[in-house]
Amino acid sequence: MQIELRKGLALQPGTFNAVIAPEKMMINALNSNADLQRFLFLYIGGNYSRILSGINRQSKNFDVRRGFTAHQLLTTLREAGHTVVFVEHDPTLFDGAMDVIEPVSGALKDAGREALVILYTPTVDRTFSVLSRRADRYVEVVAVEPDTNPSRTTRLMRQCGLRSSGQRTLEV
Repeated sequence: MQIELRKGLALQPGTFNAVIAPEKMMINALNSNADLQRFLFLYIGGNYSRILSGINRQSKNFDVRRGFTAHQLLTTLREAGHTVVFVEHDPTLFDGAMDVIEPVSGALKDAGREALVILYTPTVDRTFSVLSRRADRYVEVVAVEPDTNPSRTTRLMRQCGLRSSGQRTLEV
C-alpha cells in the first residue's frame, strides 16, 4: 500500500513522512488511490481542517479523530492501530503546550514503524519543523505555475542559441 503524491513520488508503509504540499494535490492523491478503501485509514485533525471536506470518505475503513489539544493528539497517536495515519498539522494545538511537542514527534515516529504516517501541512511553521525532525522522509512539493509569457521563453531560447525545433550544436 502506498500513496502517490505525483508521478514518481510515492509514500511507503512503515515510514513517518513529513509532507508540505498544496491542498489540491494532497486531496487528489488521497482521492485517486483506490487502495485506501481496503485499508484502515485514520485522519487526525485539529481545531480546523483545510482538506477534510474534500476527501472522499465513503469507505467504511475511514476513521476521523479530532485532537483539540496536543495531549489529545498524543493519546490518539498512541492508540492508533491503522494502516495509514494521516495527521493534518494544526499549530494551534501547541499554544501553551510546547512541552508536549517532543513526545508527539516521538509518537509519530513510533506509529511510523507499523503504518504509513503522514504529517501534512500546506505551509511550514515552527511547530511543524520541530515535529518533522524525526521523520524518515521530508517531502516538499511546490506547485509550478504555467508560464503565462510565452514570448519570454522564446526570447530566452534564442539567447541561448536554441531553436524551437530542437537543440543547436555549439561550434568549437
